[in-house]
Amino acid sequence: MMHILISRTDSIGDVVLTIPVAGLIKKQYPNARISFIGRSYTEPVIRLSQHIDEFINYDLFENHKLTDRIKFLQDLKADWIIHVFPQKKLCRDAKKAGIKNRVGTSHRTYHWTTCNRLVSFTRKNSDLHESQLNCKLLSPLNIAVPELDKIREFYGFKKPDHNRIKMENLLDKKRKNIVLHPKSKGHGREWGLPNFEALIHKLPQQRYKIFISGTRAEGDQMKDLLERNREHVTDLTGTFNLDEYITFLSLADAIVASGTGPLHIAAALGTLAIGLFPPIRPIHPGRWAPVGEIVEVLVKQVPECNECRKTLDCKCIRDISPNQVLEILNRRLKGKN
Repeated sequence: MMHILISRTDSIGDVVLTIPVAGLIKKQYPNARISFIGRSYTEPVIRLSQHIDEFINYDLFENHKLTDRIKFLQDLKADWIIHVFPQKKLCRDAKKAGIKNRVGTSHRTYHWTTCNRLVSFTRKNSDLHESQLNCKLLSPLNIAVPELDKIREFYGFKKPDHNRIKMENLLDKKRKNIVLHPKSKGHGREWGLPNFEALIHKLPQQRYKIFISGTRAEGDQMKDLLERNREHVTDLTGTFNLDEYITFLSLADAIVASGTGPLHIAAALGTLAIGLFPPIRPIHPGRWAPVGEIVEVLVKQVPECNECRKTLDCKCIRDISPNQVLEILNRRLKGKN
């Protein structure tokens, strides 16, 4: 049985858009064993996919001494390792461990000496979506890059059920349950709390139940908004672990967020995902839009947003109107039980 390692040791959104790689491999090689090397905090997302046979926690062996890292990798008896996210130390370790086929992009100089299956492409200036760029690394396995509208077929997500009854009890069966996720841990351009607050007041209470999600620290950053709107919203910040949050997103009717992990998770689960994006390459929706069955993306159509390159405070994303989001919610959820 062929054993293939997929390495993606960065954030949740990146990991979600890498999981279809496993589905594509399983389609071509149904009997292959696939292990996914990731960070501990991304484990609940990775374990959602039925295409992934094993999760390998990179945090547990990254800082071990070299001989232990090499032995760990050798014991996996892997035939292939696909370095989707470049990790110099892991690339070197995989070579020392004698993994026969080591796939990486030719645009990383250290891949020239650590990988023996080089794929030539650049992410920064490509017109392909991030999920498709990940799939390009499968060319040594004779697997072609699918069209973007086919990518969602390869998630293989199982129905999440962590504390499902608890999550269901939070929802209102007579209203549409909307998750607003205003913050991004400072990793990207944000729509801004004033826009989210304006949207809260535009959403009719008799039709929508509104939840605000985020980490506990993000809840502290939003405490004034939460206090002013405590009669209109349910504060979920710092409430759930990731397993529970995934289940909750699968049960909600929609999420509104910038290009964060929760947006990508919701889209992959089949929840209406409304993404708010800047027009700046390479963080524009053409590269990072969520991939799922029910996805809507809002972006201000301008030639280029050069001023926004200098700061995370992006006027172009803030210029997206709350009315545009409201229109999508009303249209997409009309008549939905």
